[in-house]
Amino acid sequence: MAKTSVLSGFPEWLPAGRIVEQHVIDTFRRVAELHGFSGIQTRAVEPMSQLLRKGEIDKEVYVLRRLHAEDGETDHVDPDRQLGLHFDLTVPLARYVLEHQNDLAFPFRRYQIQKVWRGERPQDGRFREFYQADLDVIGQDVLPAHIEAEVALVMAEILAALPIPGFTIHANNRRLSEGFFRAIGLEDTQGVLRSIDKLAKIGPEAVATLLREQSGATEEQAQACLGFAGIVTDDGTFGDRVRALGGTGEEVEQGIAELSEVVRRVNAEVPGVCVADLSIARGLDYYTGTVFETFVEGHAALGSVCSGGRYDRLAADNRHTYPGVGLSIGLSRLVSRILSADIAHATRGVPTCVLVSVSSEDERARSEQVASRLRARGIPTEIAPTAAKFGKQLKHADRRGIPFVWFPGADGDEVRDLRSGRQVGADADRWEAPAEDLHPRVVPTGEGA
Repeated sequence: MAKTSVLSGFPEWLPAGRIVEQHVIDTFRRVAELHGFSGIQTRAVEPMSQLLRKGEIDKEVYVLRRLHAEDGETDHVDPDRQLGLHFDLTVPLARYVLEHQNDLAFPFRRYQIQKVWRGERPQDGRFREFYQADLDVIGQDVLPAHIEAEVALVMAEILAALPIPGFTIHANNRRLSEGFFRAIGLEDTQGVLRSIDKLAKIGPEAVATLLREQSGATEEQAQACLGFAGIVTDDGTFGDRVRALGGTGEEVEQGIAELSEVVRRVNAEVPGVCVADLSIARGLDYYTGTVFETFVEGHAALGSVCSGGRYDRLAADNRHTYPGVGLSIGLSRLVSRILSADIAHATRGVPTCVLVSVSSEDERARSEQVASRLRARGIPTEIAPTAAKFGKQLKHADRRGIPFVWFPGADGDEVRDLRSGRQVGADADRWEAPAEDLHPRVVPTGEGA
């Protein structure tokens, strides 16, 4: 087979990288379940009519179509019949909640770790196929405000357990932002939010131009918006600064109160991890309350690795509405940075703890018996592929990062630690591998195996 070219945007990790990725997945799952979140999986495809409801991502959706389509199966079929790969996990969640509402207990606490697909331009940390990990609490008709801080705290616990440097959760409130824009005379609040959302990418001067040209802002209003977006505090003092810029009215005061409570509660549990950052816009129009973005210290260029917020109408039918609070980690994006920046690594690239040597092919059955006894006690074990000289078998184990080699013997077995060279007598029914060697671990770079 000829050598294939790399497909940009579709990451494939080497075994050691996959161990890091699996560690991140397992950590997310463990902490989520510790807080009572149930895991779900949804189908990979949804009707195009559902995927395109938001209208902002239509150019990025991958359409699902058979290679040999039958007559009438074209790209222009009924959107309710045409299928596409899901580009996030929120659209599938909305459909899932509506379909299973009679079988779910609300508030429904759900986590989901699944691949999604987006046809965007691949670049550092952005892929066309990637894992996303979501955490949501969904209510039926009502959802208490304290859930906003609770979900943020669970996500903070997940991030704190991952092999990354420090991180900061930046929070804003959509009621506060929209109330402020209206208070200074700007009615196109969604347009203003979309412009503010580009602040980090294009800078304040370009954003001011967008505000004037697309939202009809005066120079004074544009500067007020930039002043608002420049407010960052780790306490409730942002409220006075908003009022000083002209933010008045019931909607502004409600937003200040809600955001202050979220920042207070999160920092009471994890001091200093949450800041009120009024530049956080989250351009999607379904957010209605607190919105979040999360940044890793020393990796600002990576952008937000975890984002989300409050949405009061995830889904609705003739009987109920389903408000929710959710946060999502771009898991592959985060793993990519951990690997490329050498932030952390796996202590070895294979699960094997012990390689059982084979003295000759006639004695392979003895080695197989030893391996079975070790595996029965939970010790990951493999057998040497050939009865080569012991020196070659030792080199084979060392190249693969296997820490121990077992030597079956008629007069008793022995096991060697390849790192220290120490070799001692051992019994396959009683020998214990050191806890730190039993399975590969993910450790910050700079720490040894």
